[in-house]
Amino acid sequence: MFTGLIQTVAEVVAVEPRDPEGSGVRFRVKTRDWDHRPSPGDSICVSGCCLTLAEPAQVEDESLVMAFDVIPESLSRTKLGSLIKGSRVNIEPSCTPSTLLGGHVVQGHVEGLATIEAVETDPAWVVTLRPPASLMPCITPKGSITIDGISLTVAHVDPAAGTFQVALIPTTLEETTIGHSKVGELCNIETDIMARTVVHYLRHYAQGADK
Repeated sequence: MFTGLIQTVAEVVAVEPRDPEGSGVRFRVKTRDWDHRPSPGDSICVSGCCLTLAEPAQVEDESLVMAFDVIPESLSRTKLGSLIKGSRVNIEPSCTPSTLLGGHVVQGHVEGLATIEAVETDPAWVVTLRPPASLMPCITPKGSITIDGISLTVAHVDPAAGTFQVALIPTTLEETTIGHSKVGELCNIETDIMARTVVHYLRHYAQGADK
């Protein structure tokens, strides 16, 4: 479990095939400004995807290097499949019972890929995204949304157009990857678990839901 508060941005330094049969890849990422020292088996949120540290983290030239194995299912359903050497990813360790919940409850289970439709920078930085149509009912104005692991507040929803917007503060632009977003790029998206639960119940179990 995570909160969507990014602690550092890491750079992908290697993408290594696991074997000739195509059982996924091993990503290696490094970051210079993170004091956390995870152990093998720890859960780390990598741009919204809950991944398991595959081997002991290494300190090389004052940088922390971490390795994660990613299976084909995750590669095909998230933007992890498009990462290459030099790509930047948002990093957050799993939370504990004493963690301040400054963001919202994030599972690290990516539901789909949203396309960036527009990026406005004046008078405010606003990003418009188009998620899969099936996720739109779970996205509510002023509700929470996770984009590439970042906990954000939904600023506006346009059900007719099938899009929503988030407004970004300077800290988010400086401390995460979303400040480098470009039109046409894909983002990992996870809707709020509470909204998702309500929509699921109403769709499948509420009285008259099958009418």
